[in-house]
Amino acid sequence: MGGRSRAALGAVAAFAALLAAAGAPHPDRPPSASTEATEATAAIALAADSTSGSAVPPASRAAAPPARRTATLAMGGDLLWHNTVWASAHEDGHGQFDFDPMFAGIRGLFRSADVALCHEEVPFAAPGAPLQNFPVFAAPPEAAAWIGSFGFDACTTASNHSLDQGYDGLVRTADLLERAGVEHVGTFRSPAERARPVILETADGVRVAVVAGTFGTNGFPLPEGREWSVSMWDAPNLLAQARAARRAGAGVVVVHLHGGDEYSHVPNAAQVALVDRLARSPDVDLVLGEHAHVVQPITRVHGKWVVYGMGNLVAQQEPTRPDTYQGIVVRFTFTERRSGRFAVTRAAYVPVGWNLWHPGSPIRVVRLTGAAAEEVAADVEALGRPPGLRRS
Repeated sequence: MGGRSRAALGAVAAFAALLAAAGAPHPDRPPSASTEATEATAAIALAADSTSGSAVPPASRAAAPPARRTATLAMGGDLLWHNTVWASAHEDGHGQFDFDPMFAGIRGLFRSADVALCHEEVPFAAPGAPLQNFPVFAAPPEAAAWIGSFGFDACTTASNHSLDQGYDGLVRTADLLERAGVEHVGTFRSPAERARPVILETADGVRVAVVAGTFGTNGFPLPEGREWSVSMWDAPNLLAQARAARRAGAGVVVVHLHGGDEYSHVPNAAQVALVDRLARSPDVDLVLGEHAHVVQPITRVHGKWVVYGMGNLVAQQEPTRPDTYQGIVVRFTFTERRSGRFAVTRAAYVPVGWNLWHPGSPIRVVRLTGAAAEEVAADVEALGRPPGLRRS
């Protein structure tokens, strides 16, 4: 793994503690263990009464509480379509692009979730147009169709590469995802689209909203007259979008951030400060992040779960940075409370990794085990392992 500063991690933890001390935790926390135990005891007592032969007439007995709805959300790191990623898919497809074999080893992590999200970091090329690699990307448009067939429900598209192909590329990317049956979040084709929250509804009727923003666009200015086309990661913008989603009926609101220092396992001061602002809001339930291309910690801030960086989901960066060939898939289960609000009742992550492509050795993204998984776990838990966090 690349070198990382444990002293810097300590500084981040101290900075986060100072921010947390500046204000009391938000009152709308998940139920405490004692509350859950009380509810469980009451449910057991009710069940016992229904089978104990009590003389109480059935009509006078308390009705069993309705089952509480749940929703599990899954997301991984950057889909960063380098030229050798295309080459691998082209090899698997025998002259066509076939991305299925590349991701077959982790498909179940997303298919078993109620809401599956991806981060489509780069724009798609026009059909028949030349593909482009780093630093200005134009990915195979066939990847958009694969994203839909793989089972992703929505992709965040606000990133430093959002405008690599200009406004036309931004629109084309949204169009291709829409054609594949996938929502896009964080880039917009019109002011009306920006004003409309993206809310995904599960089979049980749980409404999950996704809000996204990026720290910048690699020096490409926002299109003149279309400054609304990319969501930036300033707190007022993201909080306004989260509030609009809540008012539109979202039971769960997820904020996705594209930012941080590349190749640093340590969240920077801007990330920590922004997360602090977001986590204080009653309109934000979960914060997910990426951009560093390496894994950053999972923690809790003001009672909210925060994933500072999920690393990559696929990429082919410098072989001298093996940590860029790793990432995590996170899974959060939200459960409905008696108040009608939702709280995280299960938080888990899965270390994943893949190989450097060579002709005859196509890329395979797999669940990591052994020493490689332990390396990822050390990065995830660098700020301490939050109670309740599981490694799957």
